[in-house]
Amino acid sequence: MRVGLLGGSFNPAHQGHIHASEQALKQLRLDYVWWLVSPQNPLKATRGMVSFAKRLEAARGLSRHPRIVVTGIEKTLGTRFTIDTLRALRRRFPGIRFVWLMGSDNLVEVPRWRNWQAIFCLVPVAVVARTGSALDSRVSKAATRFKAAFRPADSSFAEAKPPALTILDAKRDPTSATGLRAASTSRS
Repeated sequence: MRVGLLGGSFNPAHQGHIHASEQALKQLRLDYVWWLVSPQNPLKATRGMVSFAKRLEAARGLSRHPRIVVTGIEKTLGTRFTIDTLRALRRRFPGIRFVWLMGSDNLVEVPRWRNWQAIFCLVPVAVVARTGSALDSRVSKAATRFKAAFRPADSSFAEAKPPALTILDAKRDPTSATGLRAASTSRS
């Protein structure tokens, strides 16, 4: 089985998450995408963060796709950092081929993550091009570091030996949680 992992705060979950998941399902021929709703992203402030339970519930309410599974497994595993979550998931589910999914904005920011290079060496990484960061991501520190690891976005990507990196480029969904929160605040 091939499963894409889309981690994040989901503060709030939105159409862009669904779009990214659907692109990964289609282009990489994944069986499922699991949304890993983070109890608390270590790089984000707690101020303005909706409770974990409410974010998880809202994500489950938004996603009606039969192959998108919304989970709070990081809370169960007791992990805070992506690298630790990936290691725990691989131990718990040794028969699943995982692919880490991230937006192009995160490819630019990933060098701030704990043991970021180890993530790329543990599982294939697929980057969903997002409005405003697609170009920057292609010349980012991570893209440069793993330039030799670029592979086509196709049905064999999930089986690629890490490091493996691909870009999922399609019509872009401009929705962002930051924009949604700002719009909500301005209406208040």
